[in-house]
Amino acid sequence: MTYYWDLIERLLHEAQNSAGKAFAPRRYAEELANELEQAGEHIDDLDHLRAEAARYEARLLEGGFIEARPENEGGNGENFVLTPRGAQLLSMLDSSIPGSEHPREVLDEAGEAALTPEVFDRLATRANLGEAS
Repeated sequence: MTYYWDLIERLLHEAQNSAGKAFAPRRYAEELANELEQAGEHIDDLDHLRAEAARYEARLLEGGFIEARPENEGGNGENFVLTPRGAQLLSMLDSSIPGSEHPREVLDEAGEAALTPEVFDRLATRANLGEAS
């Protein structure tokens, strides 16, 4: 199993920018699907993508990539901030940075365990050093 890194990247960006508004992973999945459709890519199952977004939200929270946004930073009990681990994951996934494919490949090699804190921390070091497996 590999993750849909573009969707996770979108969720992390939205968490980063969610001050004062509720975090809405299903809506972000729809927005990503619309953008991909406009770029000529087809999403086969939008409902599945929405469900994945909700699962990813839980996985990111459990793995310590995001945490509840403090009230003094626009927290409303329904939004998040990136933790240092989440910021590191976002920097690895950032599709606007040339060479972002390598960190994604390193994460894919770990499969589902990639978002487990211990595994991620080890992989992040490898990806940042540009090492292959």
